Amino acid sequence: MAEERKEDLAEGTLLSHLIELRSRLFKIFGALFLVFLALLPFSRELFNLAAAPLTRVIPGGELQALNPAGPLTATIGLTFYLALFLAMPIILYQVWAFVAPGLYRKEKRFTIPLLATSILLFFCGIAFAYFVVFPMIFGFISAFSPEVLDYKPDASAYVSFIMMVVLVFGFAFETPIATVLLVMSGITTTEKLKKARPYVFLGAFVVGMLLTPPDMISQTMLAIPVYLLFELGIFMSHLVSSRKGEPSEEAAVK
Repeated sequence: MAEERKEDLAEGTLLSHLIELRSRLFKIFGALFLVFLALLPFSRELFNLAAAPLTRVIPGGELQALNPAGPLTATIGLTFYLALFLAMPIILYQVWAFVAPGLYRKEKRFTIPLLATSILLFFCGIAFAYFVVFPMIFGFISAFSPEVLDYKPDASAYVSFIMMVVLVFGFAFETPIATVLLVMSGITTTEKLKKARPYVFLGAFVVGMLLTPPDMISQTMLAIPVYLLFELGIFMSHLVSSRKGEPSEEAAVK
């Protein structure tokens, strides 16, 4: 009888979690849909704004559509990506609200600032890509384009390209958060991270080579910020560790 009650309790708990998960997913997709609808009337203006780093440096300042549905897929696709980025705080909050009941009070106290900081860093990565990286990349490519070559990229290919770069830089700017989480979980310590600086510096350029387009500018523009953000992560980890007591080297090894 007692075992049956335990099974019923477990089934009830699982069912309540599934209902809660469905509710959170509904809110996430609802928020994404509403933001997309709000941006849809401005899709043409948003595309022009997103294309500005390229159209400012190419002759004629125009892109082209290589298939009949190109103008539609390019503008709608870009609008959806922008809606996803703008809805990211709501999405992350819903994820946080779902997992928060299972966290201790101390974990909640550290998680909320980390969540807010991760959102800020993600948008900083997007802004860095748009205002710094894109003008340098497209200016470099345009400067090497021969006069006999009509350099007018396809609109859909351009959207795919900039979204890939934006996502890479957005997640790369999360390096301090990843560093803090590694220290908080006891996987490593700030002293070990300091000793790993030469390897991280080299690894940043390797990652830049693998994740960015095959040009030295974009690779360098990713590698240098990643390393500087790693240094910021060490500083943040030191602050967190000093507040809660950093684990010893032996504890981290164990």
